[in-house]
Amino acid sequence: MGVVQALRDLLPALHIDYLADTALFPYGEQPDDLLTSRIVSLLVCACERLQPDVLVIACNTASTIALPALREQLKIPVVGCVPPIRWAGRVSTSRVIGLLSTSATARRPYILQLHRDFASDCRLITHGARRLADLAERAFLGETIADADVEHELHCLFSQPHGDEIDTVGLGCTHYTFLMDAFERLSPNGVTWLDPAPAVARQVRTVLQTAERLSESSQAGRLLMTRAPHEAARLEAAAKRLGFNEWELFTAPALQTAEA
Repeated sequence: MGVVQALRDLLPALHIDYLADTALFPYGEQPDDLLTSRIVSLLVCACERLQPDVLVIACNTASTIALPALREQLKIPVVGCVPPIRWAGRVSTSRVIGLLSTSATARRPYILQLHRDFASDCRLITHGARRLADLAERAFLGETIADADVEHELHCLFSQPHGDEIDTVGLGCTHYTFLMDAFERLSPNGVTWLDPAPAVARQVRTVLQTAERLSESSQAGRLLMTRAPHEAARLEAAAKRLGFNEWELFTAPALQTAEA
């Protein structure tokens, strides 16, 4: 939802259909082989039904493991997002950068590859926090998150060796957007926080402008989920703030075995 918020801020009249794979949340905690086949099957099916002009993979994990396969199968542009390690390397002055992500994302080889390719002169300190995704979802639903819960995760990052030298931290999960205010308020003074969601939104605008498909729409977008939410009323209230009036259940036959 963080990328949706950024798209709404940048392109308020854009028609957005948002598909949340709630049956397998969060992706960052799942094995790659299961995820790759599931993501491709799910999104190819979704594009056939919804006929979008551009597909946005608003998830770091899904982008990294499934972008090549999706671009092979789809004829429309596909925009992904990755943890902002390159961005952090450009702006850090201490040359010590941090990354907050899910625990499995922090262990994936692509994080090391991003570091080697784009910020090899920086020390990268990561904290994989399984709980943060849940806290971010609760924040999105309008729940007040206790400072102590966020402070615990920040302590796990900044208390590591050389953690007190971190001057830039990137968000490695798109859900964390909804905790950004707490991150900035509770982190040490002078730390710059990087949320890749606005950059993804700008790339979508560029793609649509290039294809001459950027136009206003009076049709409300759809919020689709692969599993019914536990707290539908709270979700509907939160979704309305992003321009979605209701949610629908999205089913894809090819996924039934994976979810069984």
